[in-house]
Amino acid sequence: QVQLVESGGGLVQAGGSLRLSCAASGRTFSYYGMGWFRQAPGKEREFVAAINWSGGFTLLEDLVKGRFTISRDNAKNTVYLQMNSLKPEDTAVYYCAARSDGYARRTPDDMDYWGKGTLVTVSA
Repeated sequence: QVQLVESGGGLVQAGGSLRLSCAASGRTFSYYGMGWFRQAPGKEREFVAAINWSGGFTLLEDLVKGRFTISRDNAKNTVYLQMNSLKPEDTAVYYCAARSDGYARRTPDDMDYWGKGTLVTVSA
């Protein structure tokens, strides 16, 4: 198993930036494909970004392309989500998730482990 803990959320004005971190513990982090998902109030959980085990392949949701970047540091057992040019519609709880086979996936049902989330609020 792997345990995931997100951090870095908070309140930011539109146009600002935040960097989310997800620290993993347990089994070897480099085995896992990682993803970021978000859930706004009253909405379903949606895909944001994913990265494969090596960091050599990434996926981004179209709405965040050009603004968000996903990366990982396997030596630090951490995956990051750099969020720039934030918009009020980016407001949500952001979740980190892990997939055991090392691949990047965009479907929540494909992920095996989840963190508890960190709240991002973007004010207009």
